[in-house]
Amino acid sequence: MSAPTPARRAAADPAVADDVDAASAIDAVDVTGPTPDDQVRIDDIPATRVHHPSDLIGMVVSAVGVVLVMVAATYAQHTTAGVAEDVQGFATLLQRILFIPVQVLEGLVTLAVPLLVLGELAIRRLGRQVLEGLAAATVALVLNFLVFELVQELGSEDLVHGLSIRHGGEWVLTVPGYLAMLAALLTAVGPRDRRRTVMWSWNLVWVVVGVLLITARVSLPGLLIALLAGRLAGQAVRYVSGIQSARAYGTSLVAGVRRAGFDPVRLTRVPDDTTDAEAERLLRTGAEPPHLDGEPEARALTRSTRHRVYQMSTSTGDRLDVLVIDRDRQVVGSLARLWRSIRMRGLEGRSVMPLRQATERAALLSYAARAAGVRTPKLLSIAEADESMLLVQERPGHAVPLADLAPEQLTDQVLREIWAQLQLAHDAGIAHRALTSDVVLVDAVVGQPMVWLTGWEQGDVASSELARRMDVTQLIALLALRVGAARALESAVAVLPDSDIAAIGPLLQTVTLPRETRDEMRAHKPVLAELRTALVARMPEADVEPQQLVRFGARTVFTIVLTVGAIFVILTTVNVEVIKDALAEGDWRWSALSFALGLSTFVGAAIAFVAFSPVKLSLWRATLVQTAASFVALAAPAGIGPAALNLRMLTKRGVSTSLSAATVALVQVSQFVVTLGLLLVLSIVSGTSESPLPVSPAVLLVIGIVAALIATSLLIPKVRQWVLSKTMPTVQQMWPRLIEVLSQPWRLALAVAGNLAMTLGYVFAFDAAMHALGQQASLVQIALVYLTGNTAGAMVPTPGGVGTIEFALATALTGVTGINAGVAGAIAVLFRVLTYWLRIPFGWAAMRYLQKVGDL
Repeated sequence: MSAPTPARRAAADPAVADDVDAASAIDAVDVTGPTPDDQVRIDDIPATRVHHPSDLIGMVVSAVGVVLVMVAATYAQHTTAGVAEDVQGFATLLQRILFIPVQVLEGLVTLAVPLLVLGELAIRRLGRQVLEGLAAATVALVLNFLVFELVQELGSEDLVHGLSIRHGGEWVLTVPGYLAMLAALLTAVGPRDRRRTVMWSWNLVWVVVGVLLITARVSLPGLLIALLAGRLAGQAVRYVSGIQSARAYGTSLVAGVRRAGFDPVRLTRVPDDTTDAEAERLLRTGAEPPHLDGEPEARALTRSTRHRVYQMSTSTGDRLDVLVIDRDRQVVGSLARLWRSIRMRGLEGRSVMPLRQATERAALLSYAARAAGVRTPKLLSIAEADESMLLVQERPGHAVPLADLAPEQLTDQVLREIWAQLQLAHDAGIAHRALTSDVVLVDAVVGQPMVWLTGWEQGDVASSELARRMDVTQLIALLALRVGAARALESAVAVLPDSDIAAIGPLLQTVTLPRETRDEMRAHKPVLAELRTALVARMPEADVEPQQLVRFGARTVFTIVLTVGAIFVILTTVNVEVIKDALAEGDWRWSALSFALGLSTFVGAAIAFVAFSPVKLSLWRATLVQTAASFVALAAPAGIGPAALNLRMLTKRGVSTSLSAATVALVQVSQFVVTLGLLLVLSIVSGTSESPLPVSPAVLLVIGIVAALIATSLLIPKVRQWVLSKTMPTVQQMWPRLIEVLSQPWRLALAVAGNLAMTLGYVFAFDAAMHALGQQASLVQIALVYLTGNTAGAMVPTPGGVGTIEFALATALTGVTGINAGVAGAIAVLFRVLTYWLRIPFGWAAMRYLQKVGDL
């Protein structure tokens, strides 16, 4: 007699059904007398091949591994050589054991492995995998050849030496292509635990690797690069071509449902993005895909969870939902949550969990929310099938997701009920963390609203206060998109305590919202500002200053990658000896002069600011503001920091926002005009009719081509309209202020003098940095290098222009003066250290002082 299943226990005693837990539900035994498989109707469009994200992750890891091995081979040769020597101590013992030459062993493995693996695939009639294996092997050979040629032709001497072995009295570069080919072939045809030939082939490959390393026939870094290149090629082919799906479909899905304790008679897939793609594929092949449909709540469930959802009818007449979590799709969600927890402050860390553990966590959240009194669909049972986990749950009646409700259906009673459900979860210490319009469902029973909260997979039990505050922020932003900021806030005030309402002010920012809500918010950008205004109007003491939640953003990552890349390029291409000679011939006194000239630019910028200011400003305070801008530049693109602080200082002095913006715009435009005028004057004054051009003809040709392209593009109406749309607002904004300044010539002269002092200060500081490293050039060349390099680098919106300005200055210095690229890079870095990095402590001190006295 079979053991009772969850369905049987519920039928025998309804009270027991409420106590079924995840542990007892997993893998329950089959019910007796199930419906035959051929009588179970399944409406589905299975995915025959899937692009597994683990292959993409493996590609990235392999590529990074190749780079790290090259770095180790270049800068840690003693370590890699020491490891190789320790292993090679077994060479004598190995020679006694081996009864065939090493070359013969290599040849046998190179021939035997492909024959064994491809032969098994051919016998099993897996022609596609045969082609994938051959393609991966070919790609690996090409990739290995490219790596070999690039290292040989472009690699530094240290890198080439690190990948070479001593053979016949000469150093020979070794990156064995046949190992890359074998690794790619075995990777592409599938994991070793599925086919014996693959398992034994990997064992043979590792034997050959050990023999080669012990007998010193290949360098350790070269061997690792070959294996990683092969893995990279094999995983690339697997990801592009896709792998055979191991998800639970058809009879496997039915068997899993039966193990959960239910006898299905029909399973209907709820359409999602994957079924749409598969349906199009079937139509292209001439097949007619089945028609899929689903209730609104089921569609909302698949949108919110991004997992497969089936609507199930059982032999007992029950109508249930089956949520299917596939291993390959669960990995993507886990990685996304892990990245979000790393990127944002105050959120609990999330490791990448196995499929079963992630499912058990989802079950725990569902049971906890229901135990807290939250109205959420009851989870009935869990089972496993192939590489999928099945969660069987009740349907939430005839509820409709918030996304499908008309605004007039959101009455005050419905809004209060939504907040009441969230408050029940928070009272039990549970946070949802992903409140979207698809997880809030609304139904009506006897004319009374009934609200359901679903999708607890990303939630937390024993959650932090910040997580619960973010829930409130997400929900109030979601409701504000539908009923307006004022009404959404009033609905929250009616249910939540004032302390909870006041605490959301610093969190009213897009980074706290789920992706779906952020997408809606982009089409209604004023909503968050309206919420802040409504909050302050309701609670004047509430703090709405945004809280720093993001540890780092895309801009920070871009800056780090760009800087590391520039450093890597410089270290691997420059001539270190030339830089050493330049440093030996340098003079530290020029560096001190360059630093002092950099500080003088603060005074020049302050003079121009004071000249254009509509109110009387102290030159000392204006200089402190420009100094503080050097600290703000750490988080703002080049040029934005001074403009923001100038605007802030003017508004603090009672100047209207429009007039302050016009003044700041006039300051920036005047700096640009003076810079161009200075460059023109220097070109005329420094040159004579007999003197050579200050720059090479090639540089002038490039400048002429760029100017011609710009002029030509302005002939296109759309381009001209775009330029006008970007420039005319600034012109219209500053034009009245410019007319006023022109009526006072002394102001204009003072502003020009200040801008000249600032620009010349940087030019002379760059000249001093060149002298500090024993290099010289004409004043026109120096001005051209600084002005073009600084402008080009500042066009990339990185904080302070870090990385981009250094690279642009070094490139311009080499192109204009012909100075060695390594020395040019050293000059650019020295100049930036003296005129940017060393000024940051002064900027921090100035910022603190100005904030203390109330000027900022």
